[in-house]
Amino acid sequence: MAKSKHDVTDLKMAPSGKKRILWADRDMPVLNLIRERFEKEKPLKGATIGACMHVTTETANLMRTLKAGGAQVALCASNPLSTQDETAASLVKDFGVDVYARRAESVKVFYDHLNSVIDNKPNITMDDGADLVNLLHTKRSKDAGSVSASMEETTTGVIRLRAMHESGDLKFPVIAVNDADTKHLFDNRYGTGQSTLDGVVRATDMLLAGKKVVIIGYGWCGRGAALRARGAGAHVTVTEINPLKALEAVMDGFDVRPMGEAAAAGELFITVTGNKHVIRGEHFRKMRDGAIICNSGHFDVEIDIPALQKMSKKVNRNVRTNVDEYVINANKRLYLLADGRLVNLSCATGHPASVMDMSFATQALTAEWAHKSGKKLNVAVHDVPQKIEEWVAKLKLKSMNVAIDKLTSDQKLYLSSYGEGT
Repeated sequence: MAKSKHDVTDLKMAPSGKKRILWADRDMPVLNLIRERFEKEKPLKGATIGACMHVTTETANLMRTLKAGGAQVALCASNPLSTQDETAASLVKDFGVDVYARRAESVKVFYDHLNSVIDNKPNITMDDGADLVNLLHTKRSKDAGSVSASMEETTTGVIRLRAMHESGDLKFPVIAVNDADTKHLFDNRYGTGQSTLDGVVRATDMLLAGKKVVIIGYGWCGRGAALRARGAGAHVTVTEINPLKALEAVMDGFDVRPMGEAAAAGELFITVTGNKHVIRGEHFRKMRDGAIICNSGHFDVEIDIPALQKMSKKVNRNVRTNVDEYVINANKRLYLLADGRLVNLSCATGHPASVMDMSFATQALTAEWAHKSGKKLNVAVHDVPQKIEEWVAKLKLKSMNVAIDKLTSDQKLYLSSYGEGT
């Protein structure tokens, strides 16, 4: 195995990281099947893949699959607080992946690591928030010409990339993996839903039953968080700006009201919008003493932290691991989790491997499709091919011992014709 280039916290952590990676691998049967085929066929031979993703055990198994397919792989972190240092160490030492990631790295080191990945001259990139693509369109634009395709797996990133395309600034094709049904319908809803509440509970030891929980945003991630909170016995309020999503939340049985009203009633606030400052100073002023605030959107801009700092008389850091206490006055304290960064990855371990199995199987097969397409894809934001989606879904069902029906010949004829009526 060739010696890997890296910047990780401590290679001595590799043994525990390998155990965790292999444990997650047990719950990723679809990705396992792809890796077995990739090992034989080497469909990614000649590809250099640069990835900016959460450095977790599930991501590690995706990296292993890409390498099995013949690709050279370099990975950096998409969030300073989501890196599992033992996982990063094992990827370098045991699996020969170039990794540039340290938990709690500074902003400067974060960008140094992004640059290190680009220094590998990738012709395919994978992003979780579009930071790598953004750098390739700004300070490293001279390197964009060698990129034949990129993949984006977050809602936030896809929003940024569509805006780039609409403004005419996008330099290479992007595949919106996040928009694949095998990703957002499951990963965002069930993965984010469960792991968000897991992060909150680990950080606070909170009993959710009976709590007044406010979910800001009712996209797929918000739906998941709202469902899990209600399942734990919480009284859930949803805030929204989109009338259709608000209507859906009402019909799903949730209390829906403006943030200005919800702020006064809530005990736990979770942002999942992909937008900026959805909790602001005007809302902090209305919150009750002891309210807990966290974010499960990709970037740490959803909560207006500068406004919270400005109105606080004192900030007590780490009153509990990943919990900061903002003292507003003698009668009011607010608690912010994980510096406003992704609570599910900063305070817990992110999505369960079984749901990431679908997302990363889709990611691996899309990488294969993009590599085979070469320079044939036009510069735009593309959907994942439907055949990939169906293949992943069928294999996932099979791994769960679930069988489904097939159309009869009569049914196929009926669906493809118009002659038969009432």
